[in-house]
Amino acid sequence: MISPSDYDFLQKFLRTRSGLALSSDKQYLLESRLGPIARQFGCAGVAELTQLLRRRGSEAAAEKVVDAMTTNESLFFRDKHPFEAFTSRMLPTVLANRPVHQPVRIWCAAASSGQEPYSLAMLITENPAITAGRRFEILATDISNDILTKATRGVYSQFEVQRGLPMHYLARYFSKVGDDWQVSDKIRSMVTFRKMNLLDPYTGIGMFDIVFCRNVLIYFDNTHKTEVLNRMAKIMHPDSFLVLGGAESVIGLTEQFQPDSHRCLFRPQTTASAMAFAR
Repeated sequence: MISPSDYDFLQKFLRTRSGLALSSDKQYLLESRLGPIARQFGCAGVAELTQLLRRRGSEAAAEKVVDAMTTNESLFFRDKHPFEAFTSRMLPTVLANRPVHQPVRIWCAAASSGQEPYSLAMLITENPAITAGRRFEILATDISNDILTKATRGVYSQFEVQRGLPMHYLARYFSKVGDDWQVSDKIRSMVTFRKMNLLDPYTGIGMFDIVFCRNVLIYFDNTHKTEVLNRMAKIMHPDSFLVLGGAESVIGLTEQFQPDSHRCLFRPQTTASAMAFAR
């Protein structure tokens, strides 16, 4: 059983390192996820692992703890609406406002094991009438080294490819590797994976036309939600799109974005203001 003082330390540690706001009733989650990490580092249990973290005795252990607590489930074409809006709303709008020589840049923040950016790459490939030979750059970031290794390989189990992936996409963009399936070289080449903490400065990643940041802000407290949203606004073009999860919103957190007409889509405040003025 995790002591109150250890639990308080772990809450503060995770909030500082990753933004994760752990509620007071998640002892079972800490025990189940950190138990294997404790054994990996020769600790008798979570209490001993916590002492290691308190002493700052192992950065490797600290990273593994953050990885274990922030790794979340992902699947192909999760919550279909954002992907439908990607081809029907976002791409036509962005492409109409960009010079043909300028690449369309997409950022998948907290991309987990890669299903989201690969889903977008498949949609781009599937819709030549919309994309018309334009160049795309997809950056996919996550805080976890382990999950990024999996995402970069692009290898998924039979169970994983059965969840949300249309069967004709499986036949067209995957090849069999033993009992698993690997994303084709063409699709994998469209995505660049990079380790990144959303609480760190967004330096060196450039400007974006579309940002997917889904189902991650729900784990942050309001202070960190506002911080992340305001930082994202600074690296997005005025006519760009931000995509959040179904349970997430910018309302009450920032004035940098306003809701779009499509659910889960948000536009920079300058675009929203211009649209309102035009009406």
